[in-house]
Amino acid sequence: MTLLPFVLLLVGAMLAYAVNHRAAASLRSGGARLHSSPQYHGLFAALTVLTSALLLALVWLALDDVIIDHLIRRSLPPPDGDAASAGAMDLVMAEIHSLARGQTFGTPEPWKQKAADRLTAFRTGSAVALLVSLTCLSIGVLTLRRRRFTPELRARQGSERLTHAVMFACCAVALLTTAGIVAALLFETAKFLQKVPLSEFLFGLNWEPQIPIREDQVAASGAFGWTPVLVGTLVVTVVALVVAVPTGLFAAIYLNEFAHRRFKRVAKPVLEVLAGVPTVVYGFFAILVISPAMRRLGDALGLDVAPNSALAAGLVMGVMLIPFITSFADDALSAVPQALRDGALALGSTRAETMLKVLFPAALPGIVGGVLLAVSRAIGETMIVVMAAGLIARLTLNPLDSVTTVTVQIVTLLIGDTAFDNPKTLAAFALGTMLFLVTLMINILAIRVVQKYRETYD
Repeated sequence: MTLLPFVLLLVGAMLAYAVNHRAAASLRSGGARLHSSPQYHGLFAALTVLTSALLLALVWLALDDVIIDHLIRRSLPPPDGDAASAGAMDLVMAEIHSLARGQTFGTPEPWKQKAADRLTAFRTGSAVALLVSLTCLSIGVLTLRRRRFTPELRARQGSERLTHAVMFACCAVALLTTAGIVAALLFETAKFLQKVPLSEFLFGLNWEPQIPIREDQVAASGAFGWTPVLVGTLVVTVVALVVAVPTGLFAAIYLNEFAHRRFKRVAKPVLEVLAGVPTVVYGFFAILVISPAMRRLGDALGLDVAPNSALAAGLVMGVMLIPFITSFADDALSAVPQALRDGALALGSTRAETMLKVLFPAALPGIVGGVLLAVSRAIGETMIVVMAAGLIARLTLNPLDSVTTVTVQIVTLLIGDTAFDNPKTLAAFALGTMLFLVTLMINILAIRVVQKYRETYD
C-alpha cells in the first residue's frame, strides 16, 4: 500500500490545480484584473497541497516501522537467559517479520504467531491512518488556498518560492546523503584501524582476511595489507583502458568527421544501447568465451594462462567502456564550433589534419574528462571481475594471472555470518574508504584538466 499514498498526492495536486485554475479563469472572464495568470494560481495551489502532503507522507513512512517495531518489542514476553541479548531479540523480530510476510518455516511458537498478527494489524491500521490523514490534509490545504484566493494574490511569486524550496530540499538530500555515506565509512574504518595498524593496512603485502571467529575454529591469523588488492585493481583497469581508450577515441573521430550521416544515425544508438547492457552479461561473455579462448591461445603459444585472469576481465571491461568513451568524445567533438572546421579547411588543411590539429585539441578537456570518468567506472566494476578474474589476492603485475580487486573483496567480506565488529567485516569499510578516496582524486583530476584546458569560443 506504499504506492497508494503517492497516487493520492498526485490526485490531490491535480484537483487543487483544476479548482484554482478554474476560479482564476472565471474571474478573468468576468472582467477582473489578475496579478498572476490562471495557470500560476493553479500551480501555486497544486504545489502547496503536494509539498505539505508529501512532507507528511515522508515523515510518516520514516517513523512508521520504528514505532511499530517498538510496540511489538514491548508486547513480547520477557526473555530468559541468553535470549536477553540484543542480537537474540533482533533474531526474534526478524522471525516475526517473516511470519507477517507469510514465510513460515516449520511450526512457529504461538506467541510469535500472535506477535506477527499484531504486526500485520498495526501495519494495516497505519496505512489506513496515513491515507485518511493525507486526504484530510489535502482537503484542508485546498480549502485554505481557495478561501485565500483573490485577484491580487501573487501566485507566480508563491509558486516560484515553493519550487525553489523543493529544489533546495532535493539538493540538501543529495548533500546529506553523501555526507552520511562518508561519515559511515570513516566511522567503521576508524573501528577497523583500532584492530589493525594503519601501516599494516597501507603497506602490507599480504591480503588474507580469514581469521578465526570462534575459539574452537581453525583459521589463518589474518593479514590485511591492501597492496595486492590495489595492484590487482590497477592491472585490470590498465588492461581495460588499453582496449577502450584507443578504440573509443577512433570510433568517435570516425563517427564525428568521416562517417556518413545515415551510418552515424544507426551506429550511435547501437553504441548507446551497448552501454546499457548489464555487467553480468559481460561477465558471462568473459567466462564462457574470452577465458577459454585465452587459455587455448596461451597453450598454443606456450604461455601459462590462469583459468580466471586479469587479461580476460580487462578485455571484456574494455569492451564495456568503449561506448562510454565514444559517446563522451563524440559529444566533445560535436561541441567544437563549426567556424574552426571551416577555417581550417579554408586554409588548405585536409579533414585528417583538421581533426588532429584543430578539433581534437579543442575538444581535449571533454575527452579527458570522459576518459577519467571511465577510469572511475572501471575501478568500481565488480561483476565482471568476480566472474572472470577470480577472488584470490596476488601481488603480481602479470595480466595472465588470477587477481582480485577492491570491489570484489568488499562483496566477499560482507557475505556470510561474521560478526559486524569483526576485523574481517570492518576491512570492507576500510577498502570502501580507500576506493572512495581514489575515485575522488580521479574526479578532482578530471575537473582540473577540464578547467585548465577549457577554451571559450565566441
